Parts: sequence; C-alpha cells; structure tokens
Amino acid sequence: MRIQVLLRIYCLLSALACAMPLVAFADTGGADAKPLSDSRPNIIFVLCDDLGYGDVQCLNPENGKIPTPAADTLASQGMIFTDAHSGSSVCTPTRYGLMTGRYSWRTSLQRGVVKGFAPNLIAEDRPTVASFLKKQGYHTAIIGKWHLNFQYVDPVSGEVLDLEDWKQGPPVGSMIPDGPLTRGFDYYHGFHHARHMKAVIANDRVLEQDAEINMLPRLAEKAVEYIDQRAQDTSEQPFFLYLPLGSPHTPIVPSAEWQGKSELGSYGDFVMQTDAALGAVIEALHRNGMTENTLLIYTSDNGCSKAAKIDALRNKGHLVSAQFRGSKADLWEGGHRVPFIVRWPGMVEAATLTDQLICLTDFFATVVDIIGAELPAGSCEDSVSFLPSFSGQPVISERKSIIHHSISGHFSYREDKWKLLLARGSGGWTSPKESEAKTAPEAQLYNLDADPSEAKNLYQSHPEIANRLLHQLESYVFSGRSTHGVDSPNDFKAIELWKSGRD
Repeated sequence: MRIQVLLRIYCLLSALACAMPLVAFADTGGADAKPLSDSRPNIIFVLCDDLGYGDVQCLNPENGKIPTPAADTLASQGMIFTDAHSGSSVCTPTRYGLMTGRYSWRTSLQRGVVKGFAPNLIAEDRPTVASFLKKQGYHTAIIGKWHLNFQYVDPVSGEVLDLEDWKQGPPVGSMIPDGPLTRGFDYYHGFHHARHMKAVIANDRVLEQDAEINMLPRLAEKAVEYIDQRAQDTSEQPFFLYLPLGSPHTPIVPSAEWQGKSELGSYGDFVMQTDAALGAVIEALHRNGMTENTLLIYTSDNGCSKAAKIDALRNKGHLVSAQFRGSKADLWEGGHRVPFIVRWPGMVEAATLTDQLICLTDFFATVVDIIGAELPAGSCEDSVSFLPSFSGQPVISERKSIIHHSISGHFSYREDKWKLLLARGSGGWTSPKESEAKTAPEAQLYNLDADPSEAKNLYQSHPEIANRLLHQLESYVFSGRSTHGVDSPNDFKAIELWKSGRD
C-alpha cells in the first residue's frame, strides 16, 4: 500500500513539473475556444504500439529516463489511470477488444496475432465503437494501424490476393473489400501491420509504397490535417479520431531529426518522436479552439517489446515496465498494464489520479455512457463504463473484474488485489517461459497490493483464494460474457483454459 501511495505522489508531482516545457499550448482552448454545442464531445483515442508503462516519464519518475513532455503535459491537464490494462499482452487481440468491447479469445484467434490477407476478424454484423458513433451523428476516422485483417483484391481481375504470393506486402492499387470503412469508419489512412508497413492505404485501396521511417511522420501529419478539416466543418459535426500509431513497435526507425535525442539508443529516440506526435495532436486542438469539447485518451496496446533491447535500457537506468515484472507477450503486469491518460476539460479535473481497475475493452461502454445511449445489441460483452472515474466516483458494475491473456493464449484473472495466472512461467517471452518452468507450480497467485512486482507466488499457500478466482474465471470464459446481458455464445467453442496443463 505504501508503494501505491508513493507512486501517486511521484506521478502527480512529476506530471506537474514535466508540463512546463509545453506551456505554449498547455491551457484549455485558447481565446478562440468554441463553446460546447451539445453533450457529444469530439473523441480522440491515441493508441501507441508497444509503449511500456514505464516509458511515460510521469508514470515512472524514478526510473524513466526518456523525456515525454507531451504525455506529461497531458497528465497535468487530466487524469492518470494507474491500473489500466490492455485486453491482451499482444497487438491484434487488444485492438479487437477496443473496437468491440469483447475479448478477442472469444473468436477463432486463440493465440498470437493475425497476418493480413484474410477476412476481417470483426464480424460484419458486430457493432464497433466507430459504427455506434457514426449512427450517433459522428464523423469517424482511423489514421494508423488496423491489424485486424482484411483482404486485398486485384482491381482488374477481381481475384483475392494470397499472402503466400505477396509476403512482402500487397501491390499498389489493390482494393480492400472488408476494411475499416466496412466496420464503421468514414475515413482510413494508414497500414495493416508492421511487416507490411510500406503499403500505405487510403480508405479502401493501397495508395503507394513508402519507407517505414516515413510512417510515423505521415500519421502525425494526417492526424493534424484531419483535426484542421473538422475544425473548418461549418456543421460542427462531432468526430471520433482513432489514432493507432505504429510506434514505438518495430521497425524502430526514428526520423533523422530524432536520432540521438534520448541518448538511450533508437528505441528511446522513437519513444520521444511518438510523444511528439501526441504533442502535434494537442497543439492542433488548441490552435483550432477544440480543446474544451474534446475527450483525448493516450494509451498503449500492450507492454514494451524485447526488440527495444530492454536489458540495455535497464543498464542505462531506464525500466520500460517501471516497478512491474515482465513485458510484451507476458501475463505478468509488464505485459498488459499500460499508460492511460485522459483529458476532458470541465469533466475531468486536472492533475488527478485514479487507481480504478479498467481494461481497454471498457472504452466502448464508456463512450455509450458519455453519449447517453443504450448499448447496441450484440456488443460489449466484456465492457463496463469507467465514466464515473472521471469525476472521482467508483465504477459500479456486476462484473467482478477483468481477464488477461498472453501471446501464447494463457489466461490470468484479476480481482481487487488478487491475481491468478494459469501458467507456470511468464506465459510469454520473458524467462522463465513455459518450457523453462516445467517443475514450477501449475499456476501463480499474487497479492498485488503487497507484491506489485509479482515476486512471491502464493498459489500453494492460499488454495481457497485460487479456487475462488478460478471458478469466476471459468464462469466468465465459458458463459460468453463477463457482464450481465442476453446470451452471447463464444464464436470458438473449444477454448482451452489451461495451456500448460495441470499437475
């Protein structure tokens, strides 16, 4: 408990202090600020790729060595969620959960990520955040990484292209019949995933091939351009901008002007450039007088990747997961506890903190709550509104807690201070991996209040707690939902709860 209190103090003081470099656009709205036209705010959701909890300096004041002035300024103007989690410790599943309010392991994707050149993972008839907001009168845009599959079609022959024939990425001119425009978005500019980042997509067609190093500047530029365009819209139609950046994920390619800035290597430089992209969004909102009526969220899809050279960063004093164990792909906290900063002037008090436990799957229900509408039928099986947190109130829900999932499909369940892991090791890429932990207990149990670094496994000494958590996890997994509502069976009927087997 003492550690949590200290973290709160450190975060708050650091956020206030680190805000100083950006005071040029740190106020709310500017002289030309537009009044609130109705109860529907503009919504911008910035999703970084592989940004660790400890990579945001105000969240890791003692051991965060990468300057992140934009994120720190945002924190000083809004609220830090210190116990926010991605829906998975790897990319695609988190994005599915964010868009649908439903855990991805309820689909056919039981482990790993998708590779593209395949039908969209989101069923065509399933509501998304974007389709919901579009029906509520919003203009909807995605600028960045999709990574939820779609197909490519030859525009002349109509042939569906095969990944085996196009391993380096789709050709320019390819058409996309089932991309983001078919899942609720009015506008799309970006790419599918990191291995095919050179293929730049505009709406439903591959526009051009471009070097990966140009993608982050492109996305920042397009985001600013989009905000400027919406500001000029005389109808004052609210907008939803989903900005899933491809950084600091591999390829780690900071632009020339950022190389060497962090003095921590390419990863540190790329994190700084990613932070600058957030700064460009903040500045565009301020310049257009749109700060006051815009809900801005900044977060990540999972923890930092081993590709960042975590050990080398540690040797220079930087801990990518702060005080938490593990990193991307793992069941331990470093795999899925993510930065989560919210700014909404007038609705969220500046320079505040909350330890409310939330998941990125909760975004959908929160948006519905903000609009004051009903949840769309066939949606949000695992989504609970965290809107009360914005005003310092507790989230009241019948859902007891949240489920974590690793790259290899291992499950974990978190309820209050207790966390049960159905894995002998990390369940991911950190040692001991499952193959290295064959003689360890069949599962792990941690008291995160007393042991946030997950060092002392209590599974064998507290069987009654472990069994209670396991029973609740089983109920949520096999019932098809973790919230109350109409029956919604899992798409995949043979979900395997224990991936490493039981003793």
